[in-house]
Amino acid sequence: MKNFSALWVKISMIYFLVGLTFGVYMHLTIQLQWKATHAHILVVGWLTTVVIGLIYARYEEAATHLLARLSFWFYHIGLPFLLLGMYSIYSKPLRPYMRIFVDGGGTVFIIGILLVTVNLFMHAKDHQET
Repeated sequence: MKNFSALWVKISMIYFLVGLTFGVYMHLTIQLQWKATHAHILVVGWLTTVVIGLIYARYEEAATHLLARLSFWFYHIGLPFLLLGMYSIYSKPLRPYMRIFVDGGGTVFIIGILLVTVNLFMHAKDHQET
């Protein structure tokens, strides 16, 4: 089965660029109401994603298990919707969809995190272990 660890790291860099660009936009327009969204893009989108990718790079058995594939798709489908929901709180055209984005995206995202956690507890072993 494919090891998605490098893809986790690459996708994290997209979140890093989006988060930084969003922060610069907020600064230039002095619209700081999106600071929580900006922080979540960088902490959850970039930092958490890169850490999961590096963990999966370290633990090959976990990275190639079916749970790794499932965690990848749940996480990366749910997170953009969760972040869009956070953004929509302050965007009048998107506000009616906020609950769908936050609740739906957040639920799918949390399932992804739970799958990462279960996978690592089941399959991440030290190299010295037999």
